Amino acid sequence: MRRRSFLAAPALLLARPGFAATAQGEAARGLVAALRAGGVVVVMRHGITDRSQVDTGDLSNRAGQRNLSEAGREQSRRTGRALAALGVPLGQVLASPVFRARDTAELAFGARAVVEPLLTADDYTPDAAQLARQIAWLRARTGRPSAAGATDILVGHIVPLGMVLGRGLAQAEYPEGSLAIFAPGQDAGRLMGILAAETLPQ
Repeated sequence: MRRRSFLAAPALLLARPGFAATAQGEAARGLVAALRAGGVVVVMRHGITDRSQVDTGDLSNRAGQRNLSEAGREQSRRTGRALAALGVPLGQVLASPVFRARDTAELAFGARAVVEPLLTADDYTPDAAQLARQIAWLRARTGRPSAAGATDILVGHIVPLGMVLGRGLAQAEYPEGSLAIFAPGQDAGRLMGILAAETLPQ
């Protein structure tokens, strides 16, 4: 399906600082420390997908979606193991109902993952008013951890996060499986940076 233009919903585009690439070195270590300390919200992109598959926009049909590749399935498992080994204090784990996001959450975090329709991808949300509600919810949710000291994980998609940030996100900046980490805020979280899955200690 064709991606929705950012210009189609200008009221949703909220200026935020840009990040040119995933964090490395000291910046990455600082993000890992934030995960371990808790009190942050992570918008995790689904894992690596099979690009030979095409989305049809049918949420109920796995065969009509772009699904995780075997590399993406293993990446998701590694991420879950890495966060557990770091002692990250997991709070809520919510996932888009699109299978690649749902599978990522379940492989990484097991039974604690809960499907959240408000995380549905833009190309599975044909109604513009509903998409606006989803983006508003995601923007607010980035600034609101579920509990003190908890690290909440929201497993979703690149375009909705870009709409929250007010700009397109490049694949190199927010690759499949990466974690965008937000500090709490009154109306929305503050993007601290983006951590590639491969940067997590294995």
